[in-house]
Amino acid sequence: MGGFHHVELWVPDLAASRESWGWLLGELGWSPYQDWKGGCSWRFGESYLVMECSVAMTDCGHNRLRPGLNHLAFHAEDTATVDRLVEEAPAKGWELLYPERHPYAGGPEHYAAYIADRHGFEAELVAGTSLEPA
Repeated sequence: MGGFHHVELWVPDLAASRESWGWLLGELGWSPYQDWKGGCSWRFGESYLVMECSVAMTDCGHNRLRPGLNHLAFHAEDTATVDRLVEEAPAKGWELLYPERHPYAGGPEHYAAYIADRHGFEAELVAGTSLEPA
């Protein structure tokens, strides 16, 4: 009890989001879950992540620096997985954030990568599975 049921992101370009997020989530062990004309989702355990290009969307710009969602953080298996995903990410539509501080942009004991998709949505890839620093 108490974990996320689902998170829904409204995106301006579903095809681009499906490509970049579908790759990332698949690499992290998520499975395709739902698919409909205006959206899709991936599932991990009991939780799922939805990408939707809703006709009710009023603005097509996301800015992680404004109030609201800043980023989604995911467990990556280990430092080698983080490194591999960072290397492959640009070909899938992702940009490494804070390259001058990577992989310790979150602090000296927090091995992680911060990447942003072409629409400005950020994902953090944290090495290890515990809640303790990696």
